[in-house]
Amino acid sequence: MKAINVSRVSTEEQKEAGNSLPAQIERINKYCKNKSFEIIKSFSFDESAYKDKRDEFDKFLDYVEELVKKEKIAVCFDKVDRLSRSVFDKRVARLYELAMAGKIELHFVSDNQVIKGELSATEKGGFGMSLVMASYYSNAISDNVKRAFEQKRRSGEWTGPVCLGYLNISLNEEKRLRKDIIIDPERGHLILKMFELYSTGLYSLETLRLKMTELGLRTLKGNILTKSGVDNIIRNSFYCGIAISRKYGAYPHNYPRLITKDLFDRCKEIQIGRFNNIHKEVSKDFIFKGLLKCQNCGCAITAEQHEGKPIYYSCTNGKHICKRLYINEKDLLKPIYEVLERFESITEEVANDLVSELRKNTESEIVYHKAQINRIRINYDNLLAKQERLLEAFLDQSITKSIYDKKHEEQQDQIQTLEIEMSEHNKADYDYQTTVATVLSVARRAKSIFENSSEVAGKRAFLSMILQNPVINEKKLVFTIASPFNLVLELADRPNWLRG
Repeated sequence: MKAINVSRVSTEEQKEAGNSLPAQIERINKYCKNKSFEIIKSFSFDESAYKDKRDEFDKFLDYVEELVKKEKIAVCFDKVDRLSRSVFDKRVARLYELAMAGKIELHFVSDNQVIKGELSATEKGGFGMSLVMASYYSNAISDNVKRAFEQKRRSGEWTGPVCLGYLNISLNEEKRLRKDIIIDPERGHLILKMFELYSTGLYSLETLRLKMTELGLRTLKGNILTKSGVDNIIRNSFYCGIAISRKYGAYPHNYPRLITKDLFDRCKEIQIGRFNNIHKEVSKDFIFKGLLKCQNCGCAITAEQHEGKPIYYSCTNGKHICKRLYINEKDLLKPIYEVLERFESITEEVANDLVSELRKNTESEIVYHKAQINRIRINYDNLLAKQERLLEAFLDQSITKSIYDKKHEEQQDQIQTLEIEMSEHNKADYDYQTTVATVLSVARRAKSIFENSSEVAGKRAFLSMILQNPVINEKKLVFTIASPFNLVLELADRPNWLRG
């Protein structure tokens, strides 16, 4: 049989030794020789396997689809994760369909897996499990990074550049990973003076700018403040203890405050011309609040309840193309309980079999972990070098201050993300069996967890973890199960698949 050799490394993995392109090519060539396959073409490229844009891989796919019109071929990868690290990658489905149609055979050399026209339930499950585990590690790190940012906000930490009047200091010069924010001894008292002067109502932004320039206030680069710069300072609640994230909104920080909240509010009242203290009535809480969309028009599904009446949901009909239909919350919960009961049917024996099967994936994930550490270190050093070059360009007046500020903020955000990623990778213990066992335990107790949650918000949070893309079609709830719970549900439907 004729064969195609496909080798891939992620640019993030930096061609880690043992997983490099030459190493993959050599293993595949040796495999094809042992199988008496004739290699007619080799593809090798540097592309991430868990991103949507994969131009080189798409060229390979087009070549395969054109070739199979004439004859059946073998497509050889080193491992399943060289094909994709995303279970939702449309390219996986295209190759899988060709294999099921008998037009190609997918050979994964190091994983000792062959996907072809006729597969047993065990072989199909093993391939699906390999894809899940290939995507699990990178997805878990991504989720942990997001949770780390959320935890930083909950603990009052600021993740962006400091505002004028504060300074960043490093608490660990060697690793440069832990930082703190202190009041700038040269400028902090001048920022306080600025707020005090403005609160009198006797200064415009321009006269305040001139006064602060006279008092000696300068930026960290030694420049005189602009009128817009003064306006930004007066509007910045960070000085009174409240940080503002453009993405996540306001939250209290734990750094020293330069001014009181009362002083900030007085300045705000002067700036907007009136004190706005309108309070909006807090809406009621519902289980599906914010989770559902209309499949027909894409608008949000809203809930309402009149005194003594059941809870009903309907499309907001913002595009004026839907007929207003009302669905009782109890009817929406019926398919949810059906899924939870299927989770509950998984036996202890099947759960133990799955955990044992997943041990085979541990070694490849350790290699991936090491590659990620190397990638983070290289990117971190590159960003520091870019910051130095950016500063030199600004000092040489090659770029404007606005361009410098924008680029510097972008680089700081990237550095912060790398620091959190490094922390998460350093904490990883590779105990994937324990992780999967935990997922199985949660799945098997899903119904109990949902029913015993006394808070509506708790039930909603649990549903958002289990459900994926829930929509309302006419009066029916349509959804899929989120990964990795979808694989667990497959076990509930076929409890003996691990044993063939």
